[in-house]
Amino acid sequence: MPSSVQQNFGLSESYPLGGGGGLYIHIPFCKQACHYCDFHFSTSLKKKSELVNSLCKELVLRKEEIVGEVETIYFGGGTPSLLSSEELQQILDTIYSNYKVSKNPEITLEANPDDLSSSQVHKFTNSRINRLSIGVQSFYEEDLKLMNRAHNASEALQCIKDAKQYFENISIDLIYGIPGMSNERWKENLEIALKLDVPHLSCYALTIEPKTALKKFIEKGIVPPVDEEVAKQHYEILLSETEKAGLENYEFSNFGKPGFHSRNNTAYWEGKSYLGIGPSAHSYDGKSRSWNVANNTRYIKSTEAGELPSERENLSKEDMYNEYIMTGLRTQNGVSLEKVESEFGKDFSKYLLEQAANPIKNELLILEKNTLKISKKGKFLSDGIAADLFLVNLD
Repeated sequence: MPSSVQQNFGLSESYPLGGGGGLYIHIPFCKQACHYCDFHFSTSLKKKSELVNSLCKELVLRKEEIVGEVETIYFGGGTPSLLSSEELQQILDTIYSNYKVSKNPEITLEANPDDLSSSQVHKFTNSRINRLSIGVQSFYEEDLKLMNRAHNASEALQCIKDAKQYFENISIDLIYGIPGMSNERWKENLEIALKLDVPHLSCYALTIEPKTALKKFIEKGIVPPVDEEVAKQHYEILLSETEKAGLENYEFSNFGKPGFHSRNNTAYWEGKSYLGIGPSAHSYDGKSRSWNVANNTRYIKSTEAGELPSERENLSKEDMYNEYIMTGLRTQNGVSLEKVESEFGKDFSKYLLEQAANPIKNELLILEKNTLKISKKGKFLSDGIAADLFLVNLD
């Protein structure tokens, strides 16, 4: 049965997240547009206070959708560090007033280096935020200029040193496969990050998205195209250097010291439920997905009227199976054949084993203890391998 998409322009139909879940808060503002980014954001901050009020209204409108405890709260974007400490506190107060929050939640704030002065970082310590995810992307000026980042290399270094004075749980984002980035420069980038001794790294291959400035620059010959073979070499360097430093590759793009794996990321890759608040934010309850309108003005007007313009997709059994294969193979836990059989049926587990035969033979997949895992040889190809195991329809 194919999935179906429904539009909802009134109050969102309640699909409670039984057993608790996570909250994702989308802050759709940036100082300037990065050349590679296709996320929803605005560079105008005129409606920032209105938007914060609307986020709080949506939180109240949807409070019945999480039955259990909120275990993680994640401020993403956009650039959440553009919010004042008072605005962040307003959102957090709304959450704590309307939801059951666990005693020890992980509360992450995505932040850009140019926003993290020592005084600003200190202000964050007065809030409930206990984890910073810093969008460094590179420690080299040429890379930052190509990507049109708002910070420079010295700000990237200084903000991490400042953040370490107040926060123990810090993550750094880095991008590899950037046009013109040699293996040596990528390795140096990693060495700088690892010497800073932060407990978590999130590292992503640069992808060229439609309708971005970077795609136009490549089409015009201003910037050379992304080379997948170079990105593969960078990923292999990443695996080697992080392993030497004692960081565990618990998910394809995420590396953490023991005890510092992102609880938000882990919940997502384990298929746990989450509620997305804000324009363009997505939610997942295990059986369906929904997403809010990607328009700040419409979002504000709707929440003021007590409505949420959103769409919902009901997932078929095939959709849920494919989702589990994709997320499971990206993690160190892999895909449990026992879980496939118990949740989807024997036909699904039989199909999976048949499709996995060639990747296992070619040493791209490993079958051990009734669990399929990506081998070191197959890691960079994990999404393609997962796609080969997908099911379109059993009928």
